[in-house]
Amino acid sequence: MDVAAPSRPRVLSIAGSDSGGGAGIQADIKAITALGGYAMTAITALTAQNTCGVHGILPVPLPFIRDQIRCVVDDIGVDAIKTGMLGGVAETRTVAAEIAEIKQKLPGLVVVVDPVMVAKGGAALLAEDAVACLCTMLLPLASLITPNLPEAEKLTGQSIHTVEDMKAAALWLRERTGAAVLLKGGHMAGEHLVDVLLDHTGFTEFAGQRIATRHTHGTGCTLASALATTLAQGLTLPEAVRQSRHYVYNAILQAPELGQGAGPLWHAHAWHPATRPV
Repeated sequence: MDVAAPSRPRVLSIAGSDSGGGAGIQADIKAITALGGYAMTAITALTAQNTCGVHGILPVPLPFIRDQIRCVVDDIGVDAIKTGMLGGVAETRTVAAEIAEIKQKLPGLVVVVDPVMVAKGGAALLAEDAVACLCTMLLPLASLITPNLPEAEKLTGQSIHTVEDMKAAALWLRERTGAAVLLKGGHMAGEHLVDVLLDHTGFTEFAGQRIATRHTHGTGCTLASALATTLAQGLTLPEAVRQSRHYVYNAILQAPELGQGAGPLWHAHAWHPATRPV
């Protein structure tokens, strides 16, 4: 596998498809492209979905998930992998096994795991019995894990109500997986929000203000894809978090106000120089 120029990393998203275009594979492609990466995909499930919720889920057969991953990696190569919706135990095991094999050849591969469990509208996107598999098989392969508060509570079994609780949960995850952790505080009450990053240097807090809007569908997918892209471009983890948060913040501010429910972001507000024709 050849090595891509840092400015145009090859980023593989392994996730579910969102027919409404706001989250999942569709959001990943938009974010990766806007930030100067080359987006590739392996779809784990099809969803019939819009801004009001998920109306149906059709899993992709396991051999075909494997085929998608191997086809693009063997031919095009990969600099970063981002995972999102996986579905169940079998899908999680399959994806983890493929990533482990790729990492044997590319030990420096960036792997961002967004432990997607529930859609914005409440639909389950990860089976209950798959949580343990996620923790034992996939999270230890990650460079960075990006749970929100409900996901972190499910993974750790801890209640999280304060920034100190967030730090305790992040430490629990890092000690058991070895991965850096970005714990997102958007579900915490109040207008002042804090995301907590824990890596080998310790804790870093990223503060922000809540935006009064219902158009936040796909924020987690978008942030994880932005992080995979910027990390593969060679940014340090704190700088990648800073830039990715800034990208998502502006994507919310410039949301096109589509749909009757939780509307999508405007991913195209950023247009990286590397995406322009020479």
